[in-house]
Amino acid sequence: MRGEFETDRDRLLSAFARPPARAAATDARRAAVAAILSPGSDGPDLWFILRAVRAGDPWSGQIAFPGGRMDATDADPLHTAIRETAEELGLDLGRDDRVGALDDLGPLSGLPSLVVHPWVFWVPVLRDLAPSPAEVAAVFPVPLRRLEVGFGRSHFAFDWKGMAHTLPCVEVETPLGNARLWGMTLRIVDDLLHRLDGGGIGLDRACEAGILPLAERASRS
Repeated sequence: MRGEFETDRDRLLSAFARPPARAAATDARRAAVAAILSPGSDGPDLWFILRAVRAGDPWSGQIAFPGGRMDATDADPLHTAIRETAEELGLDLGRDDRVGALDDLGPLSGLPSLVVHPWVFWVPVLRDLAPSPAEVAAVFPVPLRRLEVGFGRSHFAFDWKGMAHTLPCVEVETPLGNARLWGMTLRIVDDLLHRLDGGGIGLDRACEAGILPLAERASRS
């Protein structure tokens, strides 16, 4: 997986040769998320949360990255991603842990009116996580290599306002059972994957059969 790169972090840094696409200034609310990578048994692991089930949360119970909406006291979206990760996972990220920013995005439906700023972080040692039970039902790693080769990747029918759509997804094993990675979170994942391997985005990426298993955690928690 390393190829010409000395370390996994070097390979990740190469993915940000192209600057991120930034959303035009609008009245939409701003939010930021943290895509956290750490060394795993088979290359980098990408860490996800399973959101707690909460009334009024449009992404309730879904696979996501830690993050949330900007507060008036946040200096910038990077500050938001770091603050939200500390609140949701008990993990103190530093600005030096950042390896790059991905393209801004928002819900394809336009609802809610929101612009999300995704940041990618590299954490050499990830342990002693303390998820907030009010916001996080589970936290778990997925091997980046398996996401690249399309293991567990598929598609599903989605009805929106009476119109049928075919959307990409990845079936993932979580600590609480199998779940579907899709929507904005998968679009963020695909942005990173395509930067790394040029393998396409969304329905263009190759699929392999099976359910994507959890990575070996060793001594991490």
